[in-house]
Amino acid sequence: MVDETRKIMTKPLPQILDEIEDSIRLVNEAAKSARDAAEAARKAGEKAAGEAARVAAEKIARVEQKADKAMQLAELLKLAVMEAATAVGARLSGKASSKQSQ
Repeated sequence: MVDETRKIMTKPLPQILDEIEDSIRLVNEAAKSARDAAEAARKAGEKAAGEAARVAAEKIARVEQKADKAMQLAELLKLAVMEAATAVGARLSGKASSKQSQ
């Protein structure tokens, strides 16, 4: 224990205070670097989120366009089937009438 006391007592107080100031400066610089890195990460996260939202909106718009086209085609198909059914019905009615008149 005597050796520890001597070790402590061998450094002059101004040197100890200089070391403390240097340590405080280094801690402040490290804290500033950490704050700067956190800010950069926040900005990068916001940019990534904005980009993801933009891409998602584009994909949604494309899907909506394809859905609209599919609905239009389905409507055309429905009309074509109804016309075909009407034409077949008319032909069958016409054949039935002509068979009855024969």
